[in-house]
Order: sequence, then structure tokens, then C-alpha cells
Amino acid sequence: MQMIFTSGFILAVVVWGIAAPAGMSAVFGAMLSLLTRNFGWLYLWVVLGLVLFAGFVAFSRYGSMKLGGDDEEPEFGAGSWFAMLFAAGMGIGLVFWGVAEPISHYNTAPPGVVSGTPEAANAAMRYVFFHWGVHPWAVYSVVALAIAFFQYRRGQTPLISSVTGSLPWRAVRPLSGLFNGLAVVATAFGVAASLGVGALQINSGLHAVFGVPVGTGPQVAIIVVTAAVFIASALTGVEKGIKLLSNFNMGLAVALAVAVFILGPTVAIIDTLTNTLGAYLSDIVRMSLRATPFRDSNWVGSWTIFYWAWWISWSPFVGLFIARVSRGRTIREFVIGTVLAPSLAAFLWFSIFGGSALTMQIWQHVPLAEAVKADVATALFTMFGAMPFGSIMSVVATVLVLVFFVTSGDSAVLVLGMMSTRGNPDPPGRVKLVWGVLVAGIAVSLLLAGGLQALQTATILFALPFALVIVLMVVALWRALRADWREEVRRERELRRRMRELMRD
Repeated sequence: MQMIFTSGFILAVVVWGIAAPAGMSAVFGAMLSLLTRNFGWLYLWVVLGLVLFAGFVAFSRYGSMKLGGDDEEPEFGAGSWFAMLFAAGMGIGLVFWGVAEPISHYNTAPPGVVSGTPEAANAAMRYVFFHWGVHPWAVYSVVALAIAFFQYRRGQTPLISSVTGSLPWRAVRPLSGLFNGLAVVATAFGVAASLGVGALQINSGLHAVFGVPVGTGPQVAIIVVTAAVFIASALTGVEKGIKLLSNFNMGLAVALAVAVFILGPTVAIIDTLTNTLGAYLSDIVRMSLRATPFRDSNWVGSWTIFYWAWWISWSPFVGLFIARVSRGRTIREFVIGTVLAPSLAAFLWFSIFGGSALTMQIWQHVPLAEAVKADVATALFTMFGAMPFGSIMSVVATVLVLVFFVTSGDSAVLVLGMMSTRGNPDPPGRVKLVWGVLVAGIAVSLLLAGGLQALQTATILFALPFALVIVLMVVALWRALRADWREEVRRERELRRRMRELMRD
């Protein structure tokens, strides 16, 4: 029943976007303006709260508790576990925005900074670290921790309702099915937004390498072809092949980053990392709560609020994946590994690509700012065009996004199938087929309704209700942590009492 309602709702949006793209774009635009103006503060407070909660739990007395039995060892070794977390963080978004976002902030700086200046370049890198660092991974970490805790310590199914269902409030329990539905809708639109972004990037890569025209037609064709590939992969269920593909892609990403680091302005990259890390750490609280009540500016809504909504919409999907590979870890290990490790990887990535791009724009006068103004998807390939072996790196980047597209789509189809069949780890093929078609359909309809702006708008709209669900998950997790801690303390006291009695006897 849940799948019928959620898939029916998503299908209606897809049909609307294809049949009347201008109408959907207008409605979504009006709703976006309303939400960012009236509820932007909610995204800021919720995400900051999740950062503080993750840090508190990791370094409190609860940090020693295990996600599993007391004697249970981690299912995966530290190296494999880190590799999977790193792979989860190195998605389409990093490749797409690695050059485009720093240059975009340089072109149109945050409020209070003059665009096109050295100060704008510094602010651009600081906000890139902010948007891709600790905050998004805290969202993922807390959602994943809640799912893992109830799955491995309470024997519950890996669903949102398994967490919220533990709350004692009568008004919340009947809504558990609705919460699962919201998770499905948020995941579907969040993943579709990433696939749409990937189609834009692949199209630009094919244009740079083979001269394929850039436009909606080729982008729709890219979505259709790659969707057919990831649906076929999901239906065959060949996990080994997807695992090998993911490992290959991670190696490719590392190789590309190393090549840019060596062939690009190496010293400037190192200086960028050093300077930006210090600025990020010193300014993190101010950026976390930044709104612009006395300025006529939509910069925060277009960037920070969009990203927070994107991470929230992806949190059920990524949270379920992280929970799956983290059994046997202590909570402290889990939080540090899922927040700090991917954040550091993102810092390195943006220092290499963003630092190179800004250096080339400012000192070498490579027209990256003009490229971003014309089409953000072309920024990466414009930078490669000014570097040695640029054509080879353009091919590698296009393959990188293509494989990320396939692996993300395959994983999303599996997770959506699980969430819509009450946690079934192997959902039926017809369910996966339906979700594969719907996710591809969302990406196509949003591209037709306004391209990148429509993708961003849909993400913000459908993430808002799930932000409130995450708050309930935090409350449920906090109650469960306290209860299990008290039970562990009681057992330890009982064990010590028995030991004392045995010693007296």
C-alpha cells in the first residue's frame, strides 16, 4: 500500500513535469521562494543541531557502546570500511561542483564580500568547505546511527519507522508509515537531482571531447541510456560487479585528483588547503547560522539552504548504506569515521580542483568565470583545456561521472525498493524496475521544467518535511541511548555484586 501511494505521487509529478514543464516550474519557483523566505532558518538550526548532537554522542559516555552485541567485532576491517565511506562521499556532486562552485562564489560572492576580488576567492573556498564538510556528514551520520542502533541492538528492520516507532507519544506512532513514505519521496527526488546534475556533466564532457551538442535533448538521452544500464544492473543483483565498479571509480577519482595536483599549481593548492582550513574552523559557527534579514539577497537560500536540503533528502539513502557496513563499531568510532574521514576527503578534493581553478582564473586569466556564467557544467572541462593532458583528463572525468551515475542509480533503486517493501533486503525485481523508471522520470521531468534550478527547487521542497522526521529520530535515539546505558550499568553492577558474593563464599 505504501509503495502504491508514494510511487503514485512521484508518477504524478513526473507526468506533470513532462506534460506542462512551464507550469510546474512556476509553481515550484513560487513554493521555493515561500520556503526559503519563511523556513530557511529551520534548515540552519536542524543541521547545526545534528552537528552538535553527533559530537556530543561521540565524546560522551555513550561513545563506548557498540552497534551490535558487546563482544561483536566489526564486520569490515578499518581499511575496507574507510574505503566504502570515502566512496560514498565521492559522488557526482563533487565532480560537478569541484570547479564550478568555487568559481560561482568568486563570480557572485556571499553577502558582504565584493565579487571578483581576492577576498571573494577566500570566501568561496571557505564556503565550499562549509557546504561539503562536517555539516552534511553529520546529517548522514546521525540518521545512519539511529538506523544502525535500532537494527543491531534492538533487532528492528532498517526503516525510519523502526526508530520513530519507539517514541511513546500516541500522536507519532500512527504516522510511522507516513515517515517511511516521506523518506522514500525525499530519497527519490534527492537521487534524481544528482542524476540530473550527472547528465549535465556527462553532456558537457562529451561536448568537450567529441563535440556532442549541449542541450536538453542529449541530456534526456543520457538519462535514458544510463538509467537502462543501472536498472539492468539492479535487476541482475550482481553485487560483485557493482563492488568492482565502485572500487574502480574510487581509484579513478584518486588518480584524477593526483594528476591535477601534480600538473596544476601545486604550491597554490597546498596554500589553499592550509588557509581555508583555518578560516573554516574559525568561522564555522557564524556560517552555520548565517541568514540575511537586512539584505535583499537570496545567496544563502540558493546555496546553503539548497545544500542542507540536498543532504537531508539523501540521508535515508546514505544512512541506510552506512548503517549496513558499520555493524560492530563503537558509536565513537562510527561518528568519527563517518564525519571526519569523508570531510577530510572533500577538503582535499576541493583544495585541488577549486584551488587550481581560482589560481588559474586570477593569475593565469583562464576564462573560468565566463564559462561558469555561460554553463556551470562546462567549468571542469574549461580548466582541463588549459592544462597539460587536458583531453585525457576530460575523458577520465566523463567516465568518472558516468560510472558514478550507474552505481548511484543502482544503489538508489535497491534502497528505495527496500524502504517501500518494509525493509526487505532483496526486493522483487518488479519493485526495483518501477523505482528505476520513476527516478529516471523525475530527472527527465525536472530537466524539462528548468534544468539545474528545477532540480535544486524540488530537492528543497521535498526535504522540508523529512527534516522534522530527523528531529524525531534524534529524540528516539537519545531515549534509546539512555535506556541502553542504564541497562549496561545495571548489568555491570549486578556482575560486580555476584563477584563479591563469590569472593566472600
